[in-house]
Amino acid sequence: MTYVAPLNTDLLLSEAQKQELYTKLVEQLNKDFALANELLDFPADASPITIKMGMQEKIYFLIQHKFAEYLNLLYIIDVPEKEIKALNGGDIAELSEQVAFLILKREWQKVWFRNRY
Repeated sequence: MTYVAPLNTDLLLSEAQKQELYTKLVEQLNKDFALANELLDFPADASPITIKMGMQEKIYFLIQHKFAEYLNLLYIIDVPEKEIKALNGGDIAELSEQVAFLILKREWQKVWFRNRY
């Protein structure tokens, strides 16, 4: 089975649930945010909408108030720089939604590969 990146946050979270890796994805998110000293403490059974909205709010806050910490978080999670640069930064709410998806996509990739190999 080859890795195929989901097209949006909802599909990604749905796929994680379908493959029974949702809890591992939530754990990976909490772990990497903690490594960046940005507490994001989702319970393992948090709903997909809670994850989606919580991530977007956190990213929005970091972009607005703690930009250096935001960049550090992207570095720790290993979000590809070219994907971040390709985003349109005109609307911060929209940007935070897109960045949250890129973070989730990278975290899902880590969880998926770890489960497969």
